[in-house]
Amino acid sequence: MSREKVTILDLQQMKERGEPITMITAYDYPSGILAEQAGVEMILVGDTLGMVVHGFESTVQVTMEMMILHCAALHRAKGNYFVVGDMPFGSYEIEPRHAVRNAIRLMQEGFVDAVKLEGGREMAATVRAIVDAGISVHGHIGLTPQSVSKLGGFKAQGKTGAAAKKLLDDALALEDAGCFAIVLEAVPDRVAAAITERLRVPTIGIGAGAGCSGQVLVWHDMLGLFDRFTPKFVQKYGDAGQLITDGLSTYVKQVKSGEFPTAAHSFTIKEAEWQNFQRLLNEPDHE
Repeated sequence: MSREKVTILDLQQMKERGEPITMITAYDYPSGILAEQAGVEMILVGDTLGMVVHGFESTVQVTMEMMILHCAALHRAKGNYFVVGDMPFGSYEIEPRHAVRNAIRLMQEGFVDAVKLEGGREMAATVRAIVDAGISVHGHIGLTPQSVSKLGGFKAQGKTGAAAKKLLDDALALEDAGCFAIVLEAVPDRVAAAITERLRVPTIGIGAGAGCSGQVLVWHDMLGLFDRFTPKFVQKYGDAGQLITDGLSTYVKQVKSGEFPTAAHSFTIKEAEWQNFQRLLNEPDHE
């Protein structure tokens, strides 16, 4: 039996009754179909697609056009999960009106339910402007990949008392600005749990321990489809990469050996039509 569409109210109620929220990244129609069959509550069309789908070195090269393309592809899966689309680098930092215009594009052309942007208190005014425009916003603090060079690399955040307090202040500022949920990435587990306890809205952890309201993992990381590096916080739930490689290798061997295709994979022509074709081949061409 198909479920009803997941809403922000559902997510808030899940936090309140202590039911963990499941979120994954997904970037296209087939992954959306599979995620719906698995019963995932939230999908993030993340700018990680720049690395795991397009092969960039970071998420910084991702554009609005790329995000819209992938969000729209996922939308066609018609899943009942709640869809969040990442605002890519450069689409919201300039000033709030610019951010609102791009958020509207992601909603209108990408068909997402909400947008996500990175940053804490410095992004509160931008979050408020987008929310005031009628668009739901998902926050993201801790390790923020779009500004990884400023952070000194892919490192855990909030590891000192002062840094942890700043994360809490950032989270509270985002909640006050109107965020309906906040990603906590690469944050010490006790810090993430303390932040979660003090927020009304759900937190979604990635490398932030079990004390968050929910968890998110990258599709390609958790299913063995990205081998450039594997973050410490990733649990692999399958090795689809090896499965695909094995299948492709068998295909190559069978084509080379003549085992594929067989008669079962081929179409036939009626004998009378074959004879007619042979006759036509032997007739002289007319100019």
